[in-house]
Amino acid sequence: MTTGRLIITGGTSGIGLATVEFFKQKEWDVINVSRGLCPVNGVLNIQVDLSQKDIEIVLKSELSALLNSSDVTILVHNAANLRKDSLDTVDSINFRDVLAVGVIAPSLLNQIILPHMAAGSAIIYLGSTLSEKAVAGAFSYVVSKHATVGLMRATCQDLGDRQIHTACICPGFTDTPMLMNHLNHDQIIVQAIKGMNAQNRLIQPQEIAEVIYFAATHPVVNGALIHANLGQLER
Repeated sequence: MTTGRLIITGGTSGIGLATVEFFKQKEWDVINVSRGLCPVNGVLNIQVDLSQKDIEIVLKSELSALLNSSDVTILVHNAANLRKDSLDTVDSINFRDVLAVGVIAPSLLNQIILPHMAAGSAIIYLGSTLSEKAVAGAFSYVVSKHATVGLMRATCQDLGDRQIHTACICPGFTDTPMLMNHLNHDQIIVQAIKGMNAQNRLIQPQEIAEVIYFAATHPVVNGALIHANLGQLER
């Protein structure tokens, strides 16, 4: 007998994949919504590009037959797009794509899935240390992750007394393909960012998956911004 249902975006690698694996170990049914296929056995994949213009129609069509209002559902907004851009160079089309994946798609999924979420369900957002600060060279990502915090806080207020809670998990530097690609696999830079937290290492995706599970299954954290960054060192 399954525990409930996880619906996650970007469950193909990194934190998303680790989250799928963790929930499957806990015997949850899992639906992955992403461009790629999740390699974990037993996962139902909805293969879509969350930045496409007709995404609302596609998501409604793909999800409508799968949703059962009697199920406890954990909706995890994990998909993100990390690009190298700046105030001076950001392209308007790419900027829209980043915001479509990180801001618009979560809102659409909330509207589609929320009517089918039973009491005890949760909506979990994935933020970043860059949800509250900024660095040069990641303009669109920083803007998107700041917006993620606003999404969570607005979600908390609008959920009211439905007995569905929300939280935003903000990981620090995590050993994922997205981060490594962004750093061009430059080990000198990797070593430098390891020294930016109190434990001098990268976070493992499985660690964030456990934090997501905790937040999803503990309504007391409703509306919380949860830092999971090994103790960020400010310099």
